[in-house]
Amino acid sequence: MSIEISNETEHSVDEVRVLKLAGFALDRMKIHPGAEMAIMFVDEKAMEALHIQWMDEPGPTDVLSFPMDELRPGTEHEPTPAGLLGDIVICPAVAMRQAEAAGHEMIHEVLLLTAHGILHLLGFDHVEPDEEKEMFGMQKSVLESFYESEKV
Repeated sequence: MSIEISNETEHSVDEVRVLKLAGFALDRMKIHPGAEMAIMFVDEKAMEALHIQWMDEPGPTDVLSFPMDELRPGTEHEPTPAGLLGDIVICPAVAMRQAEAAGHEMIHEVLLLTAHGILHLLGFDHVEPDEEKEMFGMQKSVLESFYESEKV
């Protein structure tokens, strides 16, 4: 898989760990190894501009996803075709505030937002209660499995 990461902020982000989680999540979702995606870290001003432009909502948000080829998770016997998944944009400043409020390290918030963004790229949403239950359950499962894999 081709996963490009760029950090356009003053915040230090463990890009290697984010890359590992992204690859882990895409592999778990049976995404074709030829698929491509990008993860960008931006400051609050840039995130607010994107939030207004695409969601018509003021203020910076934590993560935005921009799907491209509308790829969906594959199966063991039929992986998703190769293609362009899209872009995930994360705001580390917002992630830091959320991490402090949740009582965990910023990297855990960034990893959660990365998993969340990937699920949005793959067509998952959380508008309806049943969608939210499925998406957040999958997000939790991906993160727990990833953290377990790191222990090995």
